[in-house]
Order: sequence, then C-alpha cells, then structure tokens
Amino acid sequence: MSEYVVIRLAAEDQAVEWVLVDSNGTRRSGLSSGNLEQAAIEVRDHAVIALVPAEDVLLTSVHIPARSVAKIRTALPFALEENLADDVEDLHFAVGDRQDNNRLPVAVVAREKMSGWLERLKQAGIVPVILAAENHGLAKIPGTLSVLVDERTTMFNDGADAEFSMQDVKPSDVLVIAGQLGETQDEDGENSGHLVVFCTSEQDQNLSHDWIALRHELHSVDVNVLPDGVLPKLAVTVAAGHGINLLQGLYGKKTEYGTLLRPWKIAALLLLGLTVVGMAMKGVGYYQLLQDEATLRAQFNTEYRLLRPGDTREIIDPVATVESLRRGAGTSAASQVLLPSLRELGAALDANSGAEIGAISYRAGVVDLQLTAPDVATLDRIQKAVSASGRFQSSIQSTNQVADKINGNIRIREAGT
Repeated sequence: MSEYVVIRLAAEDQAVEWVLVDSNGTRRSGLSSGNLEQAAIEVRDHAVIALVPAEDVLLTSVHIPARSVAKIRTALPFALEENLADDVEDLHFAVGDRQDNNRLPVAVVAREKMSGWLERLKQAGIVPVILAAENHGLAKIPGTLSVLVDERTTMFNDGADAEFSMQDVKPSDVLVIAGQLGETQDEDGENSGHLVVFCTSEQDQNLSHDWIALRHELHSVDVNVLPDGVLPKLAVTVAAGHGINLLQGLYGKKTEYGTLLRPWKIAALLLLGLTVVGMAMKGVGYYQLLQDEATLRAQFNTEYRLLRPGDTREIIDPVATVESLRRGAGTSAASQVLLPSLRELGAALDANSGAEIGAISYRAGVVDLQLTAPDVATLDRIQKAVSASGRFQSSIQSTNQVADKINGNIRIREAGT
C-alpha cells in the first residue's frame, strides 16, 4: 500500500488544497489549503499526485489497433486532429489502459499548460509521480450516470466513454447535452436512467429544484453530500489507480542514470584500471616478442650467410630454408627410414627361418617388401617383429599361395606418418 499527498492545483493567484490518502482509497488526513510552498512542507517523503483543472484537459477515446506504445503515440495526433481546434504540434497526448470495447481513453492538453503546471510545482520543490485531470476523480460506474458539482464546475461521465466537465451549468443541462434526458424510458414506459450526484451541502440546497426535476425524468437520483468538499472524493479515486497520468512521452519520468551508476563508480574505476593494465602488459609482451623475433632472425641470417655466403636474398621463411639445406646435404628425414627398417627386417627374418625376400622397393619414406614364407603365420610374426620396436609400423598388404609356399607383400613406414 502506498500513500500519496494529493494536491489540487488552482489558478496561480488562488490557494491550493491537499490531502493525504492511500492506494486503497482511504483518506489519511484532514483537508488542508494554502500555497504550494506550504504543501511542499507536508509532502515530506510521500509521493505526490497533482490534480489539474478539468476544463483544461480534453478527455476522449479513440480506436487504434496498434499495440506498441510508440506506434500509438505516433498515431494519436492524426486520429484526433480533425476534432481539435488547436494545432496538434502545440498539444500533449496521454493514453490510458485499453478498455473492454478495445478503445483507448485519451487525455489532450496544451503543452503550454503542462509546462506551466510542472514549473509551478518545481519552484515549490515538488515533483509529482502522477499529474491527472481532476474529473478523473469521478469514478465510472457501469450503467450509471455520475455527476460531481463543485462551485462553478460540473463534472460528468456516463459510466462508459463519455466524460467531460462544464462551467456555470446545472446538472440537468449537462445531462441534456450528453443526450441522457428525453429518451431514457424503457420498453414499459418507465424511466430507465440512474444518476449518482456528489456535491457540497451548499450546492445541494442551491440545486434542490433540479433534483426534483431530474427525479421525474430518471429512474433514480442519488445525491451524496461531501461535508469536506470535493477534493477528498477526487483524491481517493485517482490514488486507487483510476484515470490517465499526463506524465507520458516528453513529460514522462527520466531515468537518472547517474544516480543508478553512482554506487558502482569505484568498481567501474577498478575494472577500467585493470583493463588498462592488462592491455598495457599485453602490449609490452607483444613488443618483447617482436624484439626476440628480430634478434633470432638476425642470428639465423648470420649463421646462414656462413653456410651460403653468396646468397644475399631476404629470408622470409627460416623453416623452409632449413629444410632446403637438409635436402641439399642429403640428410632428409625421409632418407633415414630405409636402412633402419632393413635392420629391423633382418632381425625378424633371422628369428623366422624359411622366409625369403623376393623384392624390395622404397619411395617417399615407404618400404614395400615381397616375401616368400612357409605359411601365413610366419608372415604375421615378421610383420609384428618389425613393428615391435615402436619406431616403424608395418602391415601385410596381400597374400597368395603358390605351390606349397605363401607369397606376401608387407609395407613398412615410420610410425606416426
């Protein structure tokens, strides 16, 4: 439950009224009046709702299919401009919650008025959370006509879409303008309208004849006297969540990013410092690697010039250059496969008598053997013996029987290739 100080704004040369209420629609203090500076003292830590004169705000409804808030705000001026006397550029549009009939309630007010109200409140040190037309305090009751009379102003709603206020007119005149008198009989010829009225005791006496006339026209007229004036009635209704908050769009609440980020200031500075130090260390490391590379490249070039003093080309790929030197010197790694593999093969043949070599071929680090053996088992033992050292891997490629002998092909290559 939240508590609000509800301030009813009047003309600049007139006193304002305020009262403390809660979001459950309960009044929490007596009615006070004075200037805005005095009201600001009473505000303290409470949220503020400011009610602005009903005659300055046009309340209507419109059908806009769009669901996006941004699209609705863009479409509002175009949907209503034909019904407005002022230039839409000079007007502020606020929208309420979509109704059951899919229409959107809209409040329209001059930007000049909005700026004036907010400036007055700001000068008094008051920042409202809700700024609403005062006639939103007259709750809508489905199927019921509602009227609130306050001195010169009469507020009206029909419980549905119609909602307006007029000055210096009687409630009966307002109902005529709203089209609620003259055609309110049901099928049995009885009057069908139900009217609820709120007013001060003084207005109740002044309009007693109007009540009598309306009771002849309507099914019922219920007059409720407000002993403390109309503000408490208006305040509890708006505080309970009824009405349109005019503080939207240009006049909406601005996010104070500075306030949100202030608690994280030290952590952000530490993170920034850590990031800068990390980047600096990476930069130093990269520079050192470049220096080491340059030193090693210079050493390599010096050693290379000793081996080939006539070659003055720039060395782009030292690894490829070393391989070229090895091939030129006949020390390629591939040439170290044949002889060691033959040593392993000789040991395997000594351990398996009866096997003979028919042919040997070597190419690109691979040794291919043609063997004649008494049986397949002998070939298998030779193949496993060559692989036993772990340096070479051998495999039987094929076998076929000729007379009582087995001819087989074994392939030997360096392990891991």
